[in-house]
Amino acid sequence: MTLEAPLVRSTTADAVTTLELDSPHNRNALSTRLMAELTAGLAAAAADPEVRAVVLGHTGRVFCAGADLSEATGDDPTVGPRGLVALQRAIVDCPKPVVALVDGHVRAGGLGLVGSCDLAVAGPDATFAFTESRLGLAPAVISLPLRPKLDPRAAARYYLTGETFDSAEAARIGLVTEAADDSAAALRTILDAVRLCSPQGLAESKLLANAAVRESFDRYSEELVALSAKLFGSEEAQEGMRAFLAKRPPRWAR
Repeated sequence: MTLEAPLVRSTTADAVTTLELDSPHNRNALSTRLMAELTAGLAAAAADPEVRAVVLGHTGRVFCAGADLSEATGDDPTVGPRGLVALQRAIVDCPKPVVALVDGHVRAGGLGLVGSCDLAVAGPDATFAFTESRLGLAPAVISLPLRPKLDPRAAARYYLTGETFDSAEAARIGLVTEAADDSAAALRTILDAVRLCSPQGLAESKLLANAAVRESFDRYSEELVALSAKLFGSEEAQEGMRAFLAKRPPRWAR
């Protein structure tokens, strides 16, 4: 029996666990298996007393393309959004700082992963877009970590237009911590600082920093899961996803 290659590669060195998304066949989309592997990797890092921080990275030119549209038509439309809520909450609740290292494209649900991380470094090849409105959807459950962090005017622009923006703009609007010409060097600076901190100090400081994000999850998770499920089941979203997969404009595009 041949074992399937992991979709999330985990390594630990120098008190840091690195979790790399490695699902090139679907551009690191948030499949059920990828989300399960990432959740397991976070739990293992959280339980390891020698680990001070977690890095969430990726292989290839895409950090994460968002939802796996091939799984978007199950019997229960809440399964996908509920799974993404749980994954985002696992990042937020991990007692270790989670740092996103983005050197590729981030779309839709992938922005929820970045937004859930405590810190995020984006390199010059990173691009970002909330593409949901172009598919008949809305950035519903990913708003749980993002609304407390994003500049409101910028959120309105990029939610409503689906425009692509770069690392510098992502830093300006609060999506990432730093836009760096050398992302690896910027990450080293952050990790070197974190290694000087105590586990208790990191865990309690993270709780303070994430107070508004945790409140967002507590208050709005069910409402936004329901919204996401309703939208994914709508005729407009079905047309948007069919058009996307067929690489054609949806019928409403002008």
